[in-house]
Amino acid sequence: MHVRPRTIAVAGATGFVGRRLCARLRDAGHTVVGIGRSVIDGAVVDGVGWRRADLFSLLDCERALKGVDELVYLVHSMAPSARLTQASFEDMDLILADNAARAARSAGVDRILYLGGLVPRDEELSRHLQSRREVEDVLGGHGVPVTALRAGLVIGPQGSSFRILERLVRRLPVLALPRWTRQTCQPIALDDVLDIFLGVIRTGVARGESVDIGGPSVVTYRQLLEETARAMGVVRPMVDLPVGSPFLSEMWVSAVTGQPRSLTGPLIESLDHAMVARDRSVQLELGIDGDDVATALRRALAGQTRSSSVGVPRAALSPPRRDVRSVQRMRVPPGRDAVWASEAYLRWLPRFLSPLVHVEVRHGARQICTRGVRVVLLELTPSDGRSSPDRALMYVTGGSLARVRSPARGRLELRTAGDGTTLLAAIHDFEPSLPWPVYRATQARAHLLVMAGFRRFLAGQATKA
Repeated sequence: MHVRPRTIAVAGATGFVGRRLCARLRDAGHTVVGIGRSVIDGAVVDGVGWRRADLFSLLDCERALKGVDELVYLVHSMAPSARLTQASFEDMDLILADNAARAARSAGVDRILYLGGLVPRDEELSRHLQSRREVEDVLGGHGVPVTALRAGLVIGPQGSSFRILERLVRRLPVLALPRWTRQTCQPIALDDVLDIFLGVIRTGVARGESVDIGGPSVVTYRQLLEETARAMGVVRPMVDLPVGSPFLSEMWVSAVTGQPRSLTGPLIESLDHAMVARDRSVQLELGIDGDDVATALRRALAGQTRSSSVGVPRAALSPPRRDVRSVQRMRVPPGRDAVWASEAYLRWLPRFLSPLVHVEVRHGARQICTRGVRVVLLELTPSDGRSSPDRALMYVTGGSLARVRSPARGRLELRTAGDGTTLLAAIHDFEPSLPWPVYRATQARAHLLVMAGFRRFLAGQATKA
């Protein structure tokens, strides 16, 4: 089956894969929509139309996907997304994927294509690989078919994994190799990933399937470093070490490459697995065997690909924000939903913080107030039109502890995701009124204590169910 030209949105279009994929889709005759958080909304650059969206906002996601036939999802959340982020990358990735899946269903998107990670057989996965697999599952959790392309290390200019390889070889005269460098992997060239995306879209194959992709070469990470040195024209003696501590490797790689530990840590943890494709049949049926490692490295080092890159219309820098994002994962008792959890939270909170606060209902808003001398600390207004049994949304509309803009963007949401028992309690775009150092030392820490207490409360409710 060959598919007519489509309107295809690319979430994560400003990344090193996304910018080149947009160009390839455009050249193939598709109407391309690039989605980014810091782009000029409505701009058209190099034949690509851009829509500005914060993917942590379900409303932004829905607006960005209007009129879209297929969504390519290339989003990862290794970097902080607010001035203060209280969340693991797994929980941020989960809420982003859930937003994309909900918005795709609402917009009538026909299919989601996702670039995920290879899943080793019969092994306990690292946090990074567990998250990639969870995102894959959640993207398909709202009824839109998903085609997941599972890849290992992607070799291409500006790729984070490739930059780490290149900097290690360039900056270290001698490479001391931990045990994980003896593990095997199957890298794939960026151009081959793009070819596979185009082939899957063109033919419509692998709808609702997860398929492994990789280059023709299976190598150890040591061999990969050797090939990188050879492609760079340098000699790097290598010494095997008997240690394999992920923590030490994370510190070492971060210090040498200059990459943040929030990025290197999860990647290093994944290197204990054999990252080898089990079945490349879909890729081979498309006639794409791929470049070998040596060719892929030479092209990446030269900054060359067979694919051009589209320009990104960056929005003017906004004034520094004082916003907070906090995403906390917990479990909702069987048979309960997000609306129940939000109501239970507002009943439980004054008991947990007794005798300091109580909760009042005024004109439909929930006001968290001090006892004695009444001071409204926070006012939460439910959004009935945007809430559902699996997502309870409340906007921060007032209170002495909040700085409120108009229209209000600060919000607290509780949503179920995945199997329906995973509950995410999330604060987005919250701006505290306290001076920043005071906020971090007091209110921010208090919020984490409250969420930990609520998690224990829900666990206790589950045992009673």
